[in-house]
Amino acid sequence: MALFEGYERKIEKINGVLSQYGLKSVEECREICTAKGFDPYEIVKGIQPIAFEDAAWAYCVGAAIALKKGVKTAAEAAEAIGIGLQAFCIPGSVAEDRKVGLGHGNLGAMLLRDETKCFAFLAGHESFAAAEGAIGIARSANKARKEPLRVILNGLGKDAAQIISRINGFTYVLNQFDYASGKVNVVKEIR
Repeated sequence: MALFEGYERKIEKINGVLSQYGLKSVEECREICTAKGFDPYEIVKGIQPIAFEDAAWAYCVGAAIALKKGVKTAAEAAEAIGIGLQAFCIPGSVAEDRKVGLGHGNLGAMLLRDETKCFAFLAGHESFAAAEGAIGIARSANKARKEPLRVILNGLGKDAAQIISRINGFTYVLNQFDYASGKVNVVKEIR
């Protein structure tokens, strides 16, 4: 039985990446991680329960690659996880061509480095899942940082933004752009 959607289109590429790191299967990657005391599959599902199966398995592959590489920092681990994510991009797809998996890993690495002070995230009003992912990133990043990462969830409809802010303990700020002056004014702030 296939472990994730599109298995047949992806597995040859995934196995090619695994072999570069002396890994035999995606299942072995998860076993390596659980033997070290963490389960990337469960972490992904815990942060975003609606995540696709291939996302959870891609993180297992990336985390196992990080362990095989012997990385020492969270930022280096994020870069290795990006390799796992990239392995799951369908050959010939836009995601593969644009190196989306590597980009996600590099973004994660940037957020884990203390030089990065703030993460501004743009999401549509219906994008609770994207907002959940951004919040999960910030919470996880702050465990590895000396100084907490500031997060701005931008572009959400006001009801969604208020709910997400309240649930997660963020400050909700309603802004209004004054076209005449070119200034952004704070209309309301709810801690």
